[in-house]
Amino acid sequence: MGDVDLADPVTRVLSALTARPATLGGSRLVCIDGPAGSGKTTLAERLRTAIVRHGSTAAVVHMDDLYEGWEGLAPDLAPALEARVLTQVLHPLASGRPAHWQQYDWHGHRFDRWHDLPPVDVLILEGCGSGAQAYAVLCTLLVWVEAPREVRIERGVARDGPDVLGSWLAWMELERAYFASHDTAARADITLRNGETGRGPSPPE
Repeated sequence: MGDVDLADPVTRVLSALTARPATLGGSRLVCIDGPAGSGKTTLAERLRTAIVRHGSTAAVVHMDDLYEGWEGLAPDLAPALEARVLTQVLHPLASGRPAHWQQYDWHGHRFDRWHDLPPVDVLILEGCGSGAQAYAVLCTLLVWVEAPREVRIERGVARDGPDVLGSWLAWMELERAYFASHDTAARADITLRNGETGRGPSPPE
């Protein structure tokens, strides 16, 4: 496992990625995991941009579009989450077929719109739980991103407002248990520590 600073994460990840063979059919799969508020989404978008700039195709799928709400990593819901990721996204792409996945509506509290995603050279699966052991055989590169807990809480409140603090704290307990059960940080190929913020939708990044 490489233990690196996030000063130049995109170059480091891209270099490690291109040195490995495809594992998702003819594509490569990068799983960017780590606790909420650590900067995973920012890294994912910058990596996608760099890949496209180098002449390859890339797409980002955010785990927060696939969770069943704030309880999405709970033990009773996590198996369904993993099944959705595999059956709707990863298995079709590994077979050379378009992915067809359903997005969760965080405000309507239900799964809503369906999305189609054709095979790409690199799929970036970003979000808490993207490094689950269920996806390991298809994963080309597992990246773990972390930041101090107090920084992550501050980012979450700044992004979503003080009313979600309770939900954020509860989510942090769910993700901690989930990461431990999957040994995610220890299995990572690259570990990144940063001080950047992520994007700003309602669900945890």
